[in-house]
Amino acid sequence: MQTITTPAGETLVVLSLPEYEQLIDQADIARADRIAANLASGREERVPAEVVQALISGENPVRVWRNHRGITARQLAEAAGLSAPYISEIESGKKEGSLSAMKSIAEALMVDLDDLV
Repeated sequence: MQTITTPAGETLVVLSLPEYEQLIDQADIARADRIAANLASGREERVPAEVVQALISGENPVRVWRNHRGITARQLAEAAGLSAPYISEIESGKKEGSLSAMKSIAEALMVDLDDLV
C-alpha cells in the first residue's frame, strides 16, 4: 500500500490489485453474512420469482402480496381494520387507498409501505 497526497491536500491510497480484490471479497462476504443473518432472524424474506415478476408486470401490489401471503381479501380487510369492498376497490384500481389505509394494509401483509406503491 502506498499513499499519495494531491496538490489539494487530499490523501489517496494506492493498493496492488490483489490487495484491492481481497478488500472487495471481504466486503462481499460481510454483506452476504448480514443478509443471511437478516433472513435467519426474519427481518428479511426471500421473495419468489413469481411475486417479483407479477410486480414488475404491473399487477396490483396489494393483490400480489395478499396472494403470496395466502390470505383472502376478507382476511386482509379484517387484519387491516378495513372493509372488504374497500380492499377490492384498491386491488381493482378503482381507488388508490388513503395513506392510513395503505399503512394498515402494509402492516397486515408484513411488507413496507414502499412495497405497495
